[in-house]
Amino acid sequence: MKGIVFSEFLELVDEEFSMETCEQVLEMSDLPSGGAYTAIGTYDPQEMRTLLGNLHEVTGVPVPDLLQTFGRYLFRFFVTSFPMFFEGVSSTFEFLPRVHEYVHVEVRKLYPDASLPTFACEGPVDGVMTMSYRSQSDLPDLAEGLIQGCIEHYDEPLQSTMERVGGDPPETIFTIGPK
Repeated sequence: MKGIVFSEFLELVDEEFSMETCEQVLEMSDLPSGGAYTAIGTYDPQEMRTLLGNLHEVTGVPVPDLLQTFGRYLFRFFVTSFPMFFEGVSSTFEFLPRVHEYVHVEVRKLYPDASLPTFACEGPVDGVMTMSYRSQSDLPDLAEGLIQGCIEHYDEPLQSTMERVGGDPPETIFTIGPK
């Protein structure tokens, strides 16, 4: 997992909870990286799981909720930091298929060693799109938060639901449609 994701996670913890909470979580975590992340560095996804587990322990917020909050935060970060990915795109249904077909292609150019999830979209049909997600990191709640962040960004009356399917790596199917 790229360091930029870890760095933004720690920013979220600092902003949403406090600098003290962030420091406490890092101290509890005893990470191989020491909690020092560079944007271009690659780190074991287990470090994210450790940080999340310890943040849950400190705050009492369930890990799925933390991941969804982080996903929404991360989407806003992407909009600000990588505006070229959003140029000429005016809706959730227009953007989501571009994640795998365009965004991840460009990310690979910047970070050739990145381990990226795969997404496959079908539809929309009758106002409903399905999106398959697979990742070695297996963080579907983060993907759910990113989808929610996308819906919020385009200010659309949509919602998403997710269903774990299983497999190796595990697959999750998101259904995005009207509220």
